[in-house]
Amino acid sequence: MAGISGTPGTPRVLRAMNDRAALDLLLEHGPLSRTRIGKLTGLSKPTASQLLARLEAAGLVVVTGTSEGRPGPNAQLYAVDPAAAYAAGLDVTPERILAAVADVTGRTVGEYELPTPGRRAARTVVRQVTDALDGAVKAAGLVRADVQRLVIGTPGAFDPNTGRLRYASHLPGWHSPALLDELAAALPMPVEYENDVNLAAIAEQRLGAARGHDDFVLLWNEGGLGAALVLGGRLHRGWTGGAGEVGFLPVPGAPLVRHVTKANSGGYQELAGSQAIPALARELGIRPIPTGPYTEVAATLVEQAADVNAGAHRQLLQTYATGLATGLASLVSVLDPELVVLSGASLSRGGEPLRALVQAELAELAASRPRLVVGDVREQPVLRGALESALAATRDEVFDTSAH
Repeated sequence: MAGISGTPGTPRVLRAMNDRAALDLLLEHGPLSRTRIGKLTGLSKPTASQLLARLEAAGLVVVTGTSEGRPGPNAQLYAVDPAAAYAAGLDVTPERILAAVADVTGRTVGEYELPTPGRRAARTVVRQVTDALDGAVKAAGLVRADVQRLVIGTPGAFDPNTGRLRYASHLPGWHSPALLDELAAALPMPVEYENDVNLAAIAEQRLGAARGHDDFVLLWNEGGLGAALVLGGRLHRGWTGGAGEVGFLPVPGAPLVRHVTKANSGGYQELAGSQAIPALARELGIRPIPTGPYTEVAATLVEQAADVNAGAHRQLLQTYATGLATGLASLVSVLDPELVVLSGASLSRGGEPLRALVQAELAELAASRPRLVVGDVREQPVLRGALESALAATRDEVFDTSAH
């Protein structure tokens, strides 16, 4: 990293910029010595010493030990203090709420799962959210007031014009126009809301297959078929928050769905959504069909087909890839992205065999030639994206030493 000490500005602003650069380096590299921080930032030894003393006094860095195995005296190693701040994320589905708390370094320190089955919830949504959050906070050995920020991921999206959840009729209790105000009143920290697929894209952009990419599409297939659009490095959410609701996309070869209020309905969803995979397997004579929730059944069938990749299993994979590419062709023709990330269990568990088939099919259907990759963030990508989003805003606040 080039030194930034010569950037025009007031001394306080310059110090804050150098402080943030050092903190970001410590997050990226782990514990560093004063000399190493000076070299990476371009700061002199005295300036680096003053910076570290300032950050230590502010409770942002701690001495974690000393360097060993090098000639000369051992140097003290500095790291970001994990306890400087905490952030939380929730991943909401009709069946459960997953909650997690992370320290400011990004390490998850507490998790909790709250089952929420049934169309009529025994607890209000506000109670569900606070119970899930409190479960994760307790698991972390903290109290609710320790959490700096919360990001909640749900299917659909809260319309910024009305504050109401759209495109997620299958999420009982979440459609009240007063819900956001009620949650704000119940929680002591800032709360943000984001579409679940958008959060999976944030996870891939920060931690996974889309690192370093400013223009990409994440195609998601699990409970529903959806997409996240990252253009110029920023999520594109659309006027009502509905950008990427591609399950409703009319596509050739699928029935035209004229009423799109039903959950997980629409042409592309009917053609290539998770619920279409078990039916396709039965048509092809694949036996036995696994039992359980359709999302897990679909993902298991795709995984088996990718492993066998012959006979009826190969046909299932090919037909599924053709359906996926049919809808994807519309997206890439309009957006011309550099990269398409395949995520969600019904895509990621198809691995390289499925990815290669979709790539080949897409080449036949669209003039644009984006590179297709399977997502790297396989464990709870929505929850991980919620934490990454909450942490980014938390770090901007806590690491801003110009306000100290």
